[in-house]
Amino acid sequence: MKTTLILVGKTTDRYLDALIADYVQRIRHYMTFDVEVIPDLRAGKSLTQSQQREQEGRLILQHLRQGDYLLLLDERGREMRSVEWAEYLGRLFCQSYKRLVFVVGGPYGFSQEVYDRCQGKISLSRMTFSHQMIRLIFTEQVYRALTILHGEPYHHE
Repeated sequence: MKTTLILVGKTTDRYLDALIADYVQRIRHYMTFDVEVIPDLRAGKSLTQSQQREQEGRLILQHLRQGDYLLLLDERGREMRSVEWAEYLGRLFCQSYKRLVFVVGGPYGFSQEVYDRCQGKISLSRMTFSHQMIRLIFTEQVYRALTILHGEPYHHE
């Protein structure tokens, strides 16, 4: 199954960007994993939070295809331990979806249309992290899950 991570806005910290790129390369050892970046809105600073969510939502929906299974990284999503996350991903990989898509939204979350389109929401923590940091934490957790599924010694339980 093809897997895609959609990011709203580019990663601006070069150190985080390098670490994310490292984990993306590690993930690609196991599966097809693409990263698509939706550029920041040009008039973002002049928009209300609601307007920004709506505009970003339209852009996110334009990146989706029929048959995609969409999971949002959302603070109100399901929390899992790393082993549970690996099992969850393993079950998704056994399904017949054309593409598994994860989305890290903008700073104000997702529009209602994006929530309506998604099949699920996951949360990486009850704490709040910057959208820049979530990208790194998420790619590391995908890599960790893949090593767990393959019985490799990266994860210690």
